[in-house]
Amino acid sequence: MPHGAEPMKNLRFDPNPLWLSGLICLTFGGQSYPVHVLQGSFCLTIWKSNRCGYCQQLTPKYEEAASVLSSHDPPVILAKMDTTVPENAELARNYTHNGVPSIKIFRNGGKTVHDYKGTRETDGIISYLKKHAGPASLEIKSKEDAASLIDEKKIVVVGIFPELCLEKIKNFTALAEDLRVDYDFVHTLDAKFLPHGGPVDKPTIRLFKPFDELYADFEDFQVEAMQNFIEETSVPIMAILDDKPENQAFVNHFLHSPGDKVFLFLNFTTDLDLFKSKYYDLAASYKGKEANFLLGDAETGKRALEYFGLNTDQVPLIFVLAMDGTKYVERHVQPDSLAAWLKDFKDGKLKPYLKSQPIPEVNNEPVKVVVAETLEDMVFNSGKDVLLEFYRLGCKYCEEFAPVLDEIALSFENDAHVLIAKIDGTENDIPRERFEVQGFPTLYMISTAGSLSRFEGNRTKEAVIEFIQTNRGSPAPSNFAKSDLTVSEHAQTDSMKDEL
Repeated sequence: MPHGAEPMKNLRFDPNPLWLSGLICLTFGGQSYPVHVLQGSFCLTIWKSNRCGYCQQLTPKYEEAASVLSSHDPPVILAKMDTTVPENAELARNYTHNGVPSIKIFRNGGKTVHDYKGTRETDGIISYLKKHAGPASLEIKSKEDAASLIDEKKIVVVGIFPELCLEKIKNFTALAEDLRVDYDFVHTLDAKFLPHGGPVDKPTIRLFKPFDELYADFEDFQVEAMQNFIEETSVPIMAILDDKPENQAFVNHFLHSPGDKVFLFLNFTTDLDLFKSKYYDLAASYKGKEANFLLGDAETGKRALEYFGLNTDQVPLIFVLAMDGTKYVERHVQPDSLAAWLKDFKDGKLKPYLKSQPIPEVNNEPVKVVVAETLEDMVFNSGKDVLLEFYRLGCKYCEEFAPVLDEIALSFENDAHVLIAKIDGTENDIPRERFEVQGFPTLYMISTAGSLSRFEGNRTKEAVIEFIQTNRGSPAPSNFAKSDLTVSEHAQTDSMKDEL
């Protein structure tokens, strides 16, 4: 469960919920929801509001799936909640980190929470939840069972138990329950039914995969050890990002793997033969050294490149996302220079890459523009108390707050010790160890005393100015008076009601 999430026993719903063919609409306004119902798979969709276009598209498909699954044995309960309802806000924050609609699967009375990873079509929702409502691991009793249950294009984890050991079986079952969203689990008494690998005489985990050595065995049944084995073994020596759907699962394992992540983006049409074998050999040489590798087609990975502030004109391009979040890049790289560049990265000889907008040539507006490359100088080393807004272009609430921020800046234009600034939080790298930005706009005060304070109040001119004066490190001018303020607090408060 995400950090700070409410336990399921605190879920509440309206005394007169709207039932839509088995769909429960939660609002958290009245009596407690009967937790014992959540013994099966409980799929919760987090909704923003009826104004959310994606939510509107999903609604009829979700409701149709709810109708079909309402009679499933065991029960599969589908529910939805509106994140715009004030009573839902705290819980919604825990489950909507990537926006709405957000779909979660709750098990065991809410003790276990998984992301829904199926399609958003009716048939896909139904088949996905039917699978996950059944046993976490299915038994193989014959070669025919193995042929039907072990998909050679997927990762399948097999528990082989030639001798019955209840503790190991219990641990394997618990692991299967916990990881069933990401992997297929099966179990058998005899390894002779399996497509690869020899016989075993003791409990063994055998992981099948459609790449590299095709299978791997493991004998430690401690839950954490099994989980580490599966995560490490499920990442190819070199993952491939292209337009083939079957490769996407292995790309996901790569993205969620521990260690440094190395990306090489190419034009597959013209450059693949030049780079592929050398890059694979390089990846193989780093196996077991906390580094994972991906070879990506530039056109397929165009959005990923743009996310990091890069583009397809710069390929062949090698990019590293280090364990600590630091990034490194080399554009127009040559096949023979890959190994030396990566060694320089490992030796700490490379300069980190920052995703940054260009530094403004003119920056004379009341609210100063900060970009990633000027953040240190303008915010942390300016010798001033800085109010910094993190905004996103096109954000409705950022647009509403913009004139308020301008007025705040004008209020401090004669105070040489205070700087009012803004930074685009999507187009510039933000140091996450310093700022927690989960939505826009977000305001921080960085004082000359070295403290960082996050603004949590109503975004009115008066409230923000009071926040600045309270948290500044330099003394406020004696001639700065509240009577100088001209914006109506009530008017600003009313403008924020839709958000709050």
